[in-house]
Amino acid sequence: MAVYKAPLRDMRFVYHELLGGDSLVDLPAYGDFTADVVDAVLEEAGKFTSEVLFPLNLSGDSEGCRLENGVVRTPKGFKEAYDQFAQGGWTGIAAAPAYGGQGAPAALHFLIQEMICSTNMSFGMYPGLTEGAYNAINLHGSDEQKSLYLPKFSEGTWSGTMCLTEPQCGTDLGLIRTKADPQDDDSYKITGTKIFISAGDHDLTENIVHLVLARLPGAPEGTKGISLFIVPKFLPKEDTSVGPRNGVTCGSIEHKMGIKGSATCVMNFDDATGWLIGQPHKGMRAMFTMMNAARLGVGIQGLGVGEAAYQGGLAYAQERLQGRALKGAETPDKPADSILVHPDVRKNLLAMKALTEGIRALCMWTAINLDKAEKSEDEAARQAADDLVQLLTPIVKSYGTDKGFQTANLGVQIYGGHGYIHEHGMEQFVRDARITQLYEGTNGIQAMDLVGRKMGTHYGRYLRSFFHPVQEFIEENADDETLQPFILGLAKSFGRLQQATGIIAHKGLRDPNEAGAAASDYLTLFGHVAMAFMWAKMAKLALEKKDDDSSGFYVGKLKTARFFFERILPETSGLFSMIMAGGDSIMDMDDDLFGASVAS
Repeated sequence: MAVYKAPLRDMRFVYHELLGGDSLVDLPAYGDFTADVVDAVLEEAGKFTSEVLFPLNLSGDSEGCRLENGVVRTPKGFKEAYDQFAQGGWTGIAAAPAYGGQGAPAALHFLIQEMICSTNMSFGMYPGLTEGAYNAINLHGSDEQKSLYLPKFSEGTWSGTMCLTEPQCGTDLGLIRTKADPQDDDSYKITGTKIFISAGDHDLTENIVHLVLARLPGAPEGTKGISLFIVPKFLPKEDTSVGPRNGVTCGSIEHKMGIKGSATCVMNFDDATGWLIGQPHKGMRAMFTMMNAARLGVGIQGLGVGEAAYQGGLAYAQERLQGRALKGAETPDKPADSILVHPDVRKNLLAMKALTEGIRALCMWTAINLDKAEKSEDEAARQAADDLVQLLTPIVKSYGTDKGFQTANLGVQIYGGHGYIHEHGMEQFVRDARITQLYEGTNGIQAMDLVGRKMGTHYGRYLRSFFHPVQEFIEENADDETLQPFILGLAKSFGRLQQATGIIAHKGLRDPNEAGAAASDYLTLFGHVAMAFMWAKMAKLALEKKDDDSSGFYVGKLKTARFFFERILPETSGLFSMIMAGGDSIMDMDDDLFGASVAS
């Protein structure tokens, strides 16, 4: 069976030692989040997720959600777990104290989200969508909207959704048809159908607040004519209690490959009462507030599932007896050695460990800069931090989920045939992880965002937020002989990234398809180099501390870093070669030739 224990030692290492998360207390907003408080919160989150959420993961997947007489029912135990979750204050952990929240840093919140995703990704969808709605209303809503909805979100009695996609449009939101007709009382009547709405209906909270993209009469075509509306399932009364049912119904729930405990709904809006958020025709700006935060959250989902798969694979490899070590029996008193003796199994486990721990560091680097971008009182510091967050967001989302899915697959491989059996819990990780590469913008869209938007923004200012610290680290440690294996690998791969950046920028100006053809390979190359930077920094710290550590933690870090640099980072050479090949072989294929092999 799958197992899970919160990786608190590594979380503390990344937060306190590697990335200086303790310095966040210097920001007035986070003054209460000392190292002791952070550790205590992580400890409690680890207990809740492993003891309450993890036992519901497999059963929730088996049972799924169901629509009964117009009401969506979540799997057995979800409602009770959610009540504990809300009563424990977890729904408001990152919300502002002014609205009943605890105001935790994003860096701490990301680690809690990872634990939730490791133990029950389906459950995490419900509060996750609420956090997106909270952010959008907090940044773009009126004072009245904030005072009504944000405390309800923080206490967990109301939840939220993002209603973007329609049957005829996904990424291209300029094609939406949902209508918003103005009323005499400053409200609007919303009519239309939205699909793929995560947490669109459920039985966990007393009200569900939908944030809906729609068009006003006479709105401009395309994305410039989209507005954002608050459309609650039940209309709030003056005392903020729930009132009559609004014109919002769940038409059906999708039967999905994974995250079956999360209700993915077709939502019908039939003259539903809604209220405008922000200015007319400026809905995309508000919606991107939700989407950017959600993309980082999806990267965390990939990390969380990868961690759970790694722990499950390791436990199985240690216990499963099969065959003998190639050099001879290591446990001659037993009928066979554990499969951990076999090189291929060890390679898979090391890949899982290297990817998971590296992505955790990358996510936390992004989160700490997000905190600085939002809460620093120094304008220059805010700008510098925001530049890095903007650059890394598509990388965290895409690279984090690609490698999370890869890690989940490796977990099944370690289990062999047993991994393919539902009751062992490993194949669920593969199915759950697969959606992370698709929603909140497919990973191909993230690659296009990186190449088409982030690369050239402000004449390359976003890129400099990453390139400069990497170059400085290489130069500062070039003469350290103990770090040479790591510095040399980082420098070589970083050189490939710099060269690829220039080539794509040059070719893309002449032919946009050249940039598009290189985009996904470029993002993966960027992700590898970002991971190499994190692992080089971790190796440096481990070298400094390993002699004073009896637990073996830092020695393990060094050995994992070595594996990453020798067995994963060399992939940058192949990625660079594919980028250099250009887009001709992709774009020169005539459309009708794609089907030539099946034509009669």
